[in-house]
Amino acid sequence: MRSRNLRLTALRSFLKFAGRRDVTALHAVERVMAVPMKRFERPLLGHLTRPEMIAVLGQPGADWTSQRDHLLLTLLYNTGARVSEIVGVRVVDVVLGGAACVHLHGKGRKDRSVPLWKSTAAAIRAWLHANSDRRGSAALLPNRSGHPMTRCNVAQRLALAVDRASVEQPSLKTKRISPHTLRHTTAMHLLQSGVPFNVIALWLGHESTNTTHRYVEANLEMKEKALARLEAPDIKLKRFRASDDLMKFLQSL
Repeated sequence: MRSRNLRLTALRSFLKFAGRRDVTALHAVERVMAVPMKRFERPLLGHLTRPEMIAVLGQPGADWTSQRDHLLLTLLYNTGARVSEIVGVRVVDVVLGGAACVHLHGKGRKDRSVPLWKSTAAAIRAWLHANSDRRGSAALLPNRSGHPMTRCNVAQRLALAVDRASVEQPSLKTKRISPHTLRHTTAMHLLQSGVPFNVIALWLGHESTNTTHRYVEANLEMKEKALARLEAPDIKLKRFRASDDLMKFLQSL
């Protein structure tokens, strides 16, 4: 259903463009625009708990790849960025002086700035100090060839980190974890920390807070806290008590 809706959305966009160029086609355009989107079930958003996320981050090793992977996962969790946004970060996009932040280039040419933890900024400083050739428009997180990492490469490195962390957090073995799961994790942890919807929407680059509202639907802990504020009805369940005649009948069997 999602693929069908995506094709219909693309077709609608094209016909809107074509309708402005050829007014004689407006009748056909109106007929297509009247085709409704198919409804489909939205799965609950998967995310990691705080202990699981910390285990996935782990501690950076001494080798180049381990340090890059640790910075990669830290930035994904800190910023809640999409994979395309993280692999597109250049050295010039990082501001380490004063209020440390990173400039992300989102979908639809929509840019946003996300603040960095002091620990993340310190990790970036250490990374750039060890890789002094990375300057200006060079990719902050390159592969061995010096080019920006790919989506596939990020997914592979995350899979290795999850496999390592599952020794400490066995619950990770039962979860399907992708780089986008870390984006959901950031949003969920911000929500659990009391950050308002509109701020989370700006943080993640959502056009509408309706998208952010899905995290509330998936947050069982917040629902349990809300339920705890509502006093349960004082209803006492009565146990079934068999009559004397029924007991005599059962004993006679």
